[in-house]
Amino acid sequence: MNTVTVYTTTRCPYCVMLKNFLVDQNIPFKEINVETKPEIMNQLVNETGQMGVPQTEVNGKWVVGFDPNNIMLALKTGRNEE
Repeated sequence: MNTVTVYTTTRCPYCVMLKNFLVDQNIPFKEINVETKPEIMNQLVNETGQMGVPQTEVNGKWVVGFDPNNIMLALKTGRNEE
């Protein structure tokens, strides 16, 4: 099964676009708002080296920004490894 976690902030238009894309594709995801959890933002920066959002973890792989193609690619490769 795929695990998708989207790291967002409250006023991020690309975060909204990304969440809408996932909903449209019927891809379940968990959202973590890093504005309300600054310690998680610190973990993200340590993990990916990126300050921006959205950042999406798909089956342990990171996709930075609004990047539907790489999200779909990560979902496909995740299924092949199961």
